[in-house]
Amino acid sequence: MARKTGTAVESAKSKTAPEKAVAKVAAHQGEADNPLLAQWIGPYEIPPFGEISIEHFPPAFEVALARHNEEIARIAQSKAKPTFANTIDALELSGDLLHKVGAVFWGRAGALTDDALQAIEREMAPRLAAHRNTITSNSALFQRIADLYERRDSLKLTAEQARVLERTYKGYVRSGAKLEAAEKARMGEIKQRLAALGTAFGQNVLADEKGFELPLPTEADRAGLPDFLVAAAAEAAKERGSKASHVVTLSRSLIEPFLTSSDRRDLRETAWRAWIRRGENGGQTDNWGNVAETLVLRDEMARMLGYQTYAAFKLDHTMAKTPENVRELLDTVWKPARAKALVERDMLQAHAAKEGANIQIEPWDWRYYAEKVRRAEFAIDEAEIKPYLALDNILGAAFAVAERLFGLRFTEVHGLPLLHPDVRAFEVADAKGRHIGLFLGDYFARPSKRSGAWMSGYRGQQKLRADIRPIITNTCNFAKAPDGEPSLLSLDDARTLFHEFGHGLHGLLSDVKYPSLAGTSVARDFVELPSQLYEHWLGHPDLLAEFARHHEAGEPMPRALIDRIKAAATFNQGFATTEFLASAIVDIDFHAAPAGGDPKVREEETLRRIGLPREIVMRHRTPHFAHIFAGDGYSAGYYSYLWSAVLDADAFAAFEETGDVFNAKVAEKLRRFVYAAGGAREEEAAYKGFRGRLPTVDGLLKVRGLDKMA
Repeated sequence: MARKTGTAVESAKSKTAPEKAVAKVAAHQGEADNPLLAQWIGPYEIPPFGEISIEHFPPAFEVALARHNEEIARIAQSKAKPTFANTIDALELSGDLLHKVGAVFWGRAGALTDDALQAIEREMAPRLAAHRNTITSNSALFQRIADLYERRDSLKLTAEQARVLERTYKGYVRSGAKLEAAEKARMGEIKQRLAALGTAFGQNVLADEKGFELPLPTEADRAGLPDFLVAAAAEAAKERGSKASHVVTLSRSLIEPFLTSSDRRDLRETAWRAWIRRGENGGQTDNWGNVAETLVLRDEMARMLGYQTYAAFKLDHTMAKTPENVRELLDTVWKPARAKALVERDMLQAHAAKEGANIQIEPWDWRYYAEKVRRAEFAIDEAEIKPYLALDNILGAAFAVAERLFGLRFTEVHGLPLLHPDVRAFEVADAKGRHIGLFLGDYFARPSKRSGAWMSGYRGQQKLRADIRPIITNTCNFAKAPDGEPSLLSLDDARTLFHEFGHGLHGLLSDVKYPSLAGTSVARDFVELPSQLYEHWLGHPDLLAEFARHHEAGEPMPRALIDRIKAAATFNQGFATTEFLASAIVDIDFHAAPAGGDPKVREEETLRRIGLPREIVMRHRTPHFAHIFAGDGYSAGYYSYLWSAVLDADAFAAFEETGDVFNAKVAEKLRRFVYAAGGAREEEAAYKGFRGRLPTVDGLLKVRGLDKMA
């Protein structure tokens, strides 16, 4: 099956024009037999995953692209005077089939890929980029949009319509709609090449992750590992079909606890070096060349659009607005974070010496000795905590918070066609029993899944065509327990679950008319607010007491342990904040200056300039920094996690100030202005609607224990 799909894709590249025409007709004729093109009439109109094979994707894309082109042509070539209905409404409704096919394809490409699917991905990424560019460079279409935009004050638009029109017009301008013909052609070439580079970047990282495993065949190799990690390493070996009985992979839910607990310093170093060298191992999967070309092309594109740098272009429509504002925020937090990290480093070094270890702390030692110091200072042991953090319990806690805040109820649904046997489905209803959406959770790591955690969707919310409810997915990479045993999460894993669930609620609670405004369709430095804010409820003592129960005894987490966890909340925050900031500063340095030079040298220069302690590395080093190079979603925007952290610290304080973190009035405003509003308001207006003002950085510094550092 895989070979046939690969051959079909390769042969399509060499077809003559008549052959392509024949293939197009054949694709249309086979439409009824292609489940991607059929109407989905099953429960919740969920994609019929069990009927979809890889061979269905290429012809489905052909049909969907052709249909979208026809829809755009009808709008652009209309002889009728432009109206909001015949132009903007029509644009909003166009491309439904392409969105439908693409959602299934990209969902599978991220969570259940293989060589054949990756071949299609390499083929389609630049084609889809070219398709989007053809639309945004369509002069007749843009003239209709511009005509409406110029007459916007006389059109008697609703607030949401005005927002859609403004975003549509500015989006087309930012895509090059005002460029001359030759520049439009060059812009199309750049976008296609960037799409190809982003796809290659992500596939290279995945290949390096799949290609590494650290065997732990003996008890000596597993020295220091808690039982849960030994079991997870055995399950990872089984999942991969490894010859070794136990392996550590580069899944964060395995590699970080291994670096935290392994007594074998030599194995920690081996694992750590593999972890940080993803994407720079030489050969076909090395990403430095992709990075260099990407930066040059982004710089060229920004200059074509009238911006001095790519960062200036990307930030123009965010809350931050300018690279200077981003740098000011990063610099404000960097100084106290670095100072705290140096204090932490000295604590680790002193503890190692106290134990008789004649070593200098290295990056592969940090987590190991940080855990030892945390045990000594706060009597906190990750192995003591994890038995209380079974996946089902923490998922139940996330659901409970959503019910208390927003009246949502989650009911597991069985028997649906799903992407993988590990995926679970939940119907979401409000307090009156009305259907809100379908929530899918795909929580376990596997070799066919890219690393990290993310929220996506198979269908977005809208009211333009009908009252369409969303299908939202959370995808994570937690270590899977052996059959019959509960999967236990670390505190970081639990925070990840709550974080992605916050994104999920942003999609589920969306309540707008227009598809382009729905859910997470907000500025990049606002999109993390709903997710990061949601993490705050995980640490609430009452929630932990109710849901953090021992997976064997069933007893709630002792209050004394909860208090110790709370007391240790700011421990190691210098390290955590510094490793994040290093990545964010490298990102903005790459994109806020003219492109050119060796990006590896530029990375080194930035880290030297800011004085990153040698014992700490970037959270995401450049060759595997998928946030900014496997696509452009967070390019010049990785700072947004910090920007949103300023917002979320202040937003949670709104609840704390009432004395009730589930205060109904505050929750209603949060739902109305943040979770349900999508992009219907400018982000500053949305936050002010909720909080009444904009925040300062003071709350963030206090939450992270950085407020008293020099």
